Formats: sequence, C-alpha cells, structure tokens
Amino acid sequence: MDYRLLTGSGLKVPVLSFGTATFGGNPPFFSAWGQTDVSEARRLIDLCMDAGVNFFDTADIYSNGASESILGEVIAGRRDKMLIATKATFRFGEDINDVGSSRFHLVRSLEDSLRRLRTDYVDIYTMHGFDALTPVEETLRTLDDMVRSGKVRYLACSNFSGWHLMKSLGISEKYGWSRYVAHQAHYSLIGREYEWELMPLALDQKVSTIVWSPLSGGRLGGRFRRGQPMPSDSRIAQGGGEGPTIPEAWFYRLIDVMDEIALETNKSVPQIAINWLLQRPTVVNVIIGARNEQQLRQNLGAVGWNLSVEQVARLDAASQRETIYPYWHQRGFIERNPTATPLYSGSSGGE
Repeated sequence: MDYRLLTGSGLKVPVLSFGTATFGGNPPFFSAWGQTDVSEARRLIDLCMDAGVNFFDTADIYSNGASESILGEVIAGRRDKMLIATKATFRFGEDINDVGSSRFHLVRSLEDSLRRLRTDYVDIYTMHGFDALTPVEETLRTLDDMVRSGKVRYLACSNFSGWHLMKSLGISEKYGWSRYVAHQAHYSLIGREYEWELMPLALDQKVSTIVWSPLSGGRLGGRFRRGQPMPSDSRIAQGGGEGPTIPEAWFYRLIDVMDEIALETNKSVPQIAINWLLQRPTVVNVIIGARNEQQLRQNLGAVGWNLSVEQVARLDAASQRETIYPYWHQRGFIERNPTATPLYSGSSGGE
C-alpha cells in the first residue's frame, strides 16, 4: 500500500481508506448502501488491515449512529493501529439544535461519536457540510478547542464551495487556529466539477483531497451496460444513489473507453476509475466502500500499478463535459491561468 502526506500536516495516510456507510443498514437510504453487521464488518476490516489500509471513514448520521457503533466494536483492542475519521453537521436528532456546526451541536456530536466509537480521540474530524447560519468563527474556534483538548488530531471539511473553504482557511490563519487540512469531496470520472474551482484552491492553499463516491454510486462498478436494464440490486435502483444526472449516450461512450483500457491492462472498470483518481492533482486518498468481500478485494486491486499517460489522456477526453461560467471563460486564458483546465498536469497531493 502506498502512503501520501496529508498536505498541510505531518500525517501520512494510505492512498485508500475504507468507508463504513454500509455498516448497519438503516434507515432505507443507508439500507440501499449495505447492511453489514458486526461479524461481516470484522472480516472486511481484517482484510483492509492485511492490505495496509488502516484508515476508516464514518459519520454520525450513517445508519443513525450504527456505523460508528459497529466500527467501534470491531476496532476494540487495536485502535492505536488505525486512523479513524468521523463527521458531524447534518441533522442527528429531533431537538431544534441537533443540527449544524454550532459549538452546542459539535461538542455534543463529538462526545456521542467518541462514545459510539469506544475511543477518546478521532484522527480526523470532518464538517460534513457548510453551516451558513453559524458564524464561521464559532465553528473554527470550537474545532480548535477540540484539537487542543486532544480529542481531535486533524480537521477536514466536506462538500464545501470554494468560498466556504477559502473563508474558513483565512479565519483560521487570522487567529492562529487549527485549519482544514483536507476536503472530502465528490469526484469521479463521471463527476469532475471538483476540478473547476476546488482543485485549483486546494493546489494554492495546500489542502488535500479525500475522494468520496469514486465509482459514482456504483455507476462505474462495471455492471451498468449499454442496452441492459439497471441492475435491480444496485444502490441506485434501490434508492440510495447520489451524484449528478448524466446523459446516457455520453455515459456509455465513457464506459466503452474504460472497457478498452480494461482489456489493455487486465484490470476491471472500477479499478481503472479509482486508479485514474489517484493520478489527479491534490488527491491524497480515495474512500472505497464494499458490501461484501468480493467488492472489497476488487477495489483494493486499484493500487500497485498505474494507468499509462496515454490511457489517462483517453479517459480525460472521454469524461470531459461542458463547464459553466466563469470556468469556460477562464479556459481561454490558460497562458496565465494553467489550473483553469482539468488537464492540468501538476503533481498529486502526496508527491
């Protein structure tokens, strides 16, 4: 397993982490993701550890806390050998203040997460979304206090807009508070909007990218085929899909190119999708998920090799889609604005 430096910190993480949103399987939305119980979770985590994947990602809202509870039970006795990340911000409870990034909610959320995880600290604490009603200063001061207390080691955000992240970084710098060292973002061959604004920001501000949904909710899992019905047991068919609406003709042209490269490399479509991400600027880690051992073993096979420069270029071209303003306009000024293009060839975040 390769390891990369979490940019802006001294922490090295494996290039793959294991997402535990499949643990628990309730309510219906998360049930469509998976229904992994403690026994199966233990088997999957053992496989990850054997492969060098010691980084596990969860969130308080995953199956109403069951994901954290199952993970906590499985890691008991070996916590010191693992990196654990969890998240807060989204509604978790019926009380008027059981939501957001206020000091009130975050302090309670962290304590509840630590209890479920059976640990006294988390390695990365992530704001699951941006709270526009709470002053950014309140959120960041609260998070800095958590770092100083030792209950949190590093901070990350997720699903932020460019100005959300830049404002947060600026305030952290102004007051000398702990800053976000990573942005957990939706990014894949199907959804490349991250490249428009957030990737150039991450390059400039030295913020690592941790990718969620690298297979776009299973669309790049190798089972969606031209002229065939959607697999009835897929996450999307069962109502658990996330991601952009995509033109069918464009999607299958991309799959055709991926199939060609799969034959050339003797790798699978999902392995190609993940490997492509690991060659993108700023990407330090890709979160993989799995409902079962077969899926996990396949995803683990995305590392230890690299697509060729020519193959990456073909995937870039096949997955390219029209941008919105001002990004299409900025691409006309590449001479002085090289990061305005998704084909920017800067080094990855860990190299």
